[in-house]
Amino acid sequence: MSTATGSRSPNEARTFPELIRLATAIHGESEAIRSDGRIDGESASFADLDRRSGEWARGMLARGVGKGTRVGFIFGNGPGFATALAAIARIGAVAVPISTMIRANELVRVLRQSDVQGLIVQREMLGKDLVARLVEALPELAAQTCGDLRMLRAPYLRWIVSDGDDLPPGVAPVSWLAEGGSDVTEGLLREVESEVHPTDQMIEIYTSGSMALPKGVRHLHGAVMARSRWLGEMTGVTKGEERAAVLPMFWVGGLMLSLLPNWQRGAVTVCAERTLSNSRFAMGSVLAEEDLERIKGPPPWWGLGMSETLGPYGWGDEFRVAGRPVCAPMDHFAPGYDIRIADEEGRPVGDGETGEMQVRGGAVAPALHKIDRAEHYTPDGYLRTGDLCLVEDRADGRRIHFVGRGGDMIKVSGSNVSPAEVEMELQALPDVHSAYVVGLPDRERGALLVAALVPREGATLDLTAIESRMKRSLSGYKVPRAWVQLDRDEVPLLHSNKVARREIARIVAERLEAQPRGNDQAHLSTPATP
Repeated sequence: MSTATGSRSPNEARTFPELIRLATAIHGESEAIRSDGRIDGESASFADLDRRSGEWARGMLARGVGKGTRVGFIFGNGPGFATALAAIARIGAVAVPISTMIRANELVRVLRQSDVQGLIVQREMLGKDLVARLVEALPELAAQTCGDLRMLRAPYLRWIVSDGDDLPPGVAPVSWLAEGGSDVTEGLLREVESEVHPTDQMIEIYTSGSMALPKGVRHLHGAVMARSRWLGEMTGVTKGEERAAVLPMFWVGGLMLSLLPNWQRGAVTVCAERTLSNSRFAMGSVLAEEDLERIKGPPPWWGLGMSETLGPYGWGDEFRVAGRPVCAPMDHFAPGYDIRIADEEGRPVGDGETGEMQVRGGAVAPALHKIDRAEHYTPDGYLRTGDLCLVEDRADGRRIHFVGRGGDMIKVSGSNVSPAEVEMELQALPDVHSAYVVGLPDRERGALLVAALVPREGATLDLTAIESRMKRSLSGYKVPRAWVQLDRDEVPLLHSNKVARREIARIVAERLEAQPRGNDQAHLSTPATP
């Protein structure tokens, strides 16, 4: 495959090597990405990204990285992220972005699960030393040499590079990578790029559900480029305009709704120091009304999307409808996706019925890393998303409503309870900002429904009064039997910025055990009649 540019547009790129060459030829020294408010305050043009990533790419080639080699990188939004992604992807290696919020134990699991051979790390972010976090996760780094790492918990990892002073022996400066490629010519780099094909894997996005371990979602060059092109057209990205990157690029949202469409169409990606990644905007949670207003932008109003689908694939003509607080009611679906709402036997459900959203198409991940395909895909190729949806047939067409995650449904006394439904009722109360409903094991009911509540600033929660209110608005089996109050900074998050519901359940159980009945911060009710 030739990487010659000719008169082609970057929007026509079928692989990442084509994208970076075409974007450089067309947009050149125009600004591509800028960090606003970050310590470095760095900016890079399209040509800068080509030059910088080319240096790293040649260095990786000299160090033995090639087609299919798995290389991880930990960067916040900014030129560094774009450079690392470009360096890896343009030579046919597999780019594995890792969350900057990841904790030591989670990091070890991702490094081992992903089989990365090399790792490029931003030294500092928001006052946190990311290399120190690495050493906490892998203490062996203090006594090893970069390029020759041997660690039992990350058996494929051979080198780590970062910037800054006082690096541990196992971590080399970024110059180690760049200097290694001094004898790799521009001609050789171009020949390598010419052998990157649309069917080659480009990226592996690590994600996890609120109750699941991290999993690596594979995507191919051709699918990423085509999907980015459509999203850029859908959201109206234009050359030279400034577009804020409000979601982290190490997740599919920031990557596919900001960085790549902007790169293709010549827009400036503006990266703030902080993105929407905290307990206020935890993904998959029911948000308070004022928070919904903060994230509400112009149409399209996106509905469902996930790492496996390369971002959002459904959207609605309305931002929200009453009783459905998590996402827009979906009236439309992107071209190239086959959609069905199916029951447990795989049969499509009808009007007024609830089933699982199942999706297939060219943008859907072909597989998950080291996970048998049958675990997440139907025999006829549909991805089982785990999203439960209600079908509504209307005179003007079918509308799909998200109900909740199948794995998050809680079985109470033989009946399914949707945490989202209960959380919505709780967050309608004037003093409640956020609510998280989980289940604790219970011999009689199967699960004891419990709620952790975050008060609004300056508010005091009366847990007994809240329970009484819920008994008037919900069926008896949907009313939580146990309650605790949390501060906002106590809400535990996964590195994917989803609420860690297992951890919520642990916190609730510990506080209920430790606190007497009637305490302001914890309350266990007596059984009620359903």
